[in-house]
Amino acid sequence: MPIKRALLSLAALGAACALSFPAAPAATSPSPLRPLATLRVPGRPLQVFDISFVNAAGVYALSDRSNGGLDLFNAATGTFLGRASGFAGYNPAQGFDAAGPNGVVAVGRGQFWAGDGDSSVKVVDVRTRKVIASISTGGHKRTDEMTYDPRDHLVVAVNNSDDPPFVSFLSTRTRKLVGRLVLSRASDGAEQPIWDPGTGLIYLSIPSLDHDKARGAIGVINPRSRTLLRYLPIERCMPAGLALGPHQHLLVGCSDDAVAAGFPARSFVMSTSGRIIARLPRVGGSDEVWSDPRTHRYYLAAVANTGGPALGVVDSATDRWLGNVPTGPHAHSVAADPRTGKVFVPIAGGPGSPCPQGCIRVFGPPRQ
Repeated sequence: MPIKRALLSLAALGAACALSFPAAPAATSPSPLRPLATLRVPGRPLQVFDISFVNAAGVYALSDRSNGGLDLFNAATGTFLGRASGFAGYNPAQGFDAAGPNGVVAVGRGQFWAGDGDSSVKVVDVRTRKVIASISTGGHKRTDEMTYDPRDHLVVAVNNSDDPPFVSFLSTRTRKLVGRLVLSRASDGAEQPIWDPGTGLIYLSIPSLDHDKARGAIGVINPRSRTLLRYLPIERCMPAGLALGPHQHLLVGCSDDAVAAGFPARSFVMSTSGRIIARLPRVGGSDEVWSDPRTHRYYLAAVANTGGPALGVVDSATDRWLGNVPTGPHAHSVAADPRTGKVFVPIAGGPGSPCPQGCIRVFGPPRQ
């Protein structure tokens, strides 16, 4: 996703840091979330990480590139369960195109599938915390974001760093690559996909089409025929994060790349037919976004939000912005546990961070 393309100074990230959050736009009063806990990550300082996910069994998984593995936590208690090692990690000489783990998704209650820097998808067993399979997608660079289609028994993964980028279709039954879709018009990679059980289709964030940064889209893909059906256009957004909410609505997180290109930091709610339902000008510059159907909330990891990194909160029932909660450096990943209402945001260590060694901040509903 966009933040991964910006080179980090690891020396600077390891320096001493202040114990306060950077400034961010004022949240609504009262705040839509309150801090609950700070989770420490064992091993090397958490400086480089990627996407996170909470499965139906209440296990939180974080793609920890600093330690070359998928970190697993009990979402209810915050207990560290272990790390599935064997991923590429991050090498500054090779950059993010060869880094891993990257995107991650739950397949049932017992597995996480995660993209790696060698163009593979690795299958992690939750119980043993081991990589039990590695599936090549046949590309030259990392496999990144992905979604799970349980109806067709597919993990649909995006190889966003290859040129042109392509989508890989992986069978969860055979653990084999069963198809590929080349995105010939996607000139700046491809980002977060989501499967919609209502339509049975895959929706995929495309930052820009035909080398025009002002013209992005949400691609609509039929996973059974493995074909691109159409593009739903969205302008001056360079979409990254994508989440499915109620009423067949999609939360579209306009990326930090869009902010760098001079476009406003903002977000949109779009119907699956392409109609803009709501414009959210008070939160933007996001990477991963998340939908929690139980609390009726969207969460946005707005790493390039105006005023500083923030966790944006939107009411998915009304498509109304509720507020922004300050986070910290490189906070571009977010996942929520619908059973407890807890929201997890990893934060890198370094100057301006609340955690010198990096950490995972846990937020929850405000006291009543």
